Formats: sequence, structure tokens, C-alpha cells
Amino acid sequence: MEKLIITVRQNEWMRRGPNPHVPYTPDEIAADAAACRAAGAAITHVHARTPDGGRSNSPELYAEIARKIREKSDILVHTTLGNIHNAGADEKRLAHVIEAKPDMASIDIGSNNTDVYVAAEKRFETTDQAYVNTIGSCLNFARTMKSINVKPLVACWSVPFLRAVDAFLDLGEFVEPVMVNLVLCEGGIIGGHRGTTDGLAAFFHALPANKRCAWTVCVKEGNILPVAALAIEKGGHISPGLGDYHYPELSYPTNAELVKFIADMARAMGREVATPEDARRILNMKK
Repeated sequence: MEKLIITVRQNEWMRRGPNPHVPYTPDEIAADAAACRAAGAAITHVHARTPDGGRSNSPELYAEIARKIREKSDILVHTTLGNIHNAGADEKRLAHVIEAKPDMASIDIGSNNTDVYVAAEKRFETTDQAYVNTIGSCLNFARTMKSINVKPLVACWSVPFLRAVDAFLDLGEFVEPVMVNLVLCEGGIIGGHRGTTDGLAAFFHALPANKRCAWTVCVKEGNILPVAALAIEKGGHISPGLGDYHYPELSYPTNAELVKFIADMARAMGREVATPEDARRILNMKK
């Protein structure tokens, strides 16, 4: 079995609160990424944030973040496309990827609703949050990333997304092995599978057959630990981080402490943890 690739999701959607350790500034992100690398992470997934934690899609800010991360460690840099918060023309959504030239960047290969349902109050927080990704846009994203040597990490929120991955592989749009991120959802986000072992296992039958495919799992606004052992056992990879959840169960750790917890779990189960160089080899990535 391949070594476990840990992708730390440093600062996705969550702001500081009960857990004060979510990094915002380029210097904070770079220092946190270096600590996560030392703890066992091979890849860091980053979002640009303003000094007060707001969202930013600034190409210059992303370039600064990538540069400062690389100054401090060899961890691979993976940026978002901005999700629903960076809607618009393909060129706008790709601008920060072209400027920063990370090692990897996200492609959400389908469309879904990201509205949050508050079950305790029987209401939706919003009713119009549609994250739209056409096939034409996804083809454009894939081709542009290939042209600048950025490896796509293909986010899949439900089983139909994996059918699109299979089609893109059939077309030769992705370099094998494709890396897919199986996105599980808690916190009232109903656009994806639940953050449970059943929610994760529901993807398995649809993983591309007869093609080289690696997968990782994250849990938006939820604890990844309930699915971590299954991912380790099944040969998948894991994407934990304070960007998704504050982890009160672990007494509000740092990202590095969370990465170490996952790395220790993997080693206790008999699976070694990948370095950035291991991740490059496993995912067939050029430098």
C-alpha cells in the first residue's frame, strides 16, 4: 500500500473562534505550513485571507503566500479556485492560479448547492447558494493547469462528480493518476455526503475503474476522525485541517498537532506517512 498523503487544509472557511490557531496572513500561513510539514503533512491547501480573516481572491496575495511557504519548507502548495466566493468568468477564477503557480489547484468537477440547513430551527440560512461548474469551464481549468504544470486536485461532492472524472480520464484531460478529493459535509451543508463511514463508502463503487486514481477525503465543518481509519485502511489519503472544523474533541489543537494525530494513527495502523517527494512520485507530478 502506498504511503499516506496528508493534505492539511489550513484555513478553508473557518474563522478564529473557540480555536484561535487558524492562520490568516501570508507569514502565519507559511509558518503554520512549515510546522505541519514537520508533523507529517506533504501538501498544504490554502485560501488567501485578509488580515482580519475575510476572504480574498487576490492573485498577488496568493503569489506571496506560495512564495513564503516555499521559503520555509518543501511542502507542496495547493490552492483553491475560490468556490462560490470567486464566481465569474473562467479567466477570473484562474487568475490567482496562473499568478501563484502552486503545485496543485482545485477543480470542482460538477455543480451543487451549498446552502446550510439549520435543523434545530427548521430553516435554511440561505436559499440561493449554487456553486456552478460547467463541463466547459472544467475542461478549460484542466487544460490551463496542464499548460502551466499545475496538478489538479479534483473535488467530488457526490457520486455524479466521479462519473465526470471518469469521462475526463477517458478524454485524456487528466494525467494519471488523477487525485480526487471526496468532500464530505457536516454543519448543515447538504450538498454532499455526510461525514460518516457510510458517507465515504458510498463513493467507493463509483471510483474510476481501470484507470489510475488516488483519493483523499475531507469533511467540511465536521470532524474527520470518524472516517480517518477507513481511509487509511482502504488505501486512500486524508485531508484534515482547522479550515474545516475547530476540533474541540482534541482541545482546539494547532494544524500541526492535528496532522501529528493523523500521522500517529496511520503509523499505529501500519501505514507509513508520505513526504512531499513521496507525494510527487505517487501522484506523477513534475517539479
